[in-house]
Amino acid sequence: MQQLTQYGIRKMMTNKHTHRIRCVINDKEYDRIVKDNTLLVDFLREELGLTGTKVGCDGGECGCCTVLIDGHPQHACLTLASRCNDVEIETIEHLNRSGRLSAIQRGFHEKHGSQCGFCTPGFIMAAEGLLRKNPDPSYREIKKGLGSNICRCTGYVKIIEAVQFAAKEIKRMEIEKEIENQRYAGML
Repeated sequence: MQQLTQYGIRKMMTNKHTHRIRCVINDKEYDRIVKDNTLLVDFLREELGLTGTKVGCDGGECGCCTVLIDGHPQHACLTLASRCNDVEIETIEHLNRSGRLSAIQRGFHEKHGSQCGFCTPGFIMAAEGLLRKNPDPSYREIKKGLGSNICRCTGYVKIIEAVQFAAKEIKRMEIEKEIENQRYAGML
């Protein structure tokens, strides 16, 4: 965990417009002082260098800044960093932690789910949250799950196909893992 310095604690005690937050971001613990008005998107990008979270509309309308907070998609441009105490935050950088693309990232690659790519991290994080909640979503459920995200370059067909691909890929990987576990246990 990154510890506060004595200077940081003194600064927090003298400035009534700051908060100390402790949270986990992409499996790493943070202990920081943030101003009351610091948006989560700015904290992630400017303080932590996690620039995969994009700034689009600054008003919660486009979804480019979508991150997962305790597993739920949230717009980082509408979330105050000071409200993120004792939460777990995941950004697009977290999905690639093994050095391999996640199922949803592969889906966007295989199905050409991105055009210019600016909105892609937000769509991927929204889809990741959806697939964790509902691993086999219908077409309608995918549209609803991605409804807070806007792409200005495409007609969404390829994005929905990417999520469908990822859902099938996740199911395939789970079946393969179960077969491997059964082999290991001597059941097959």
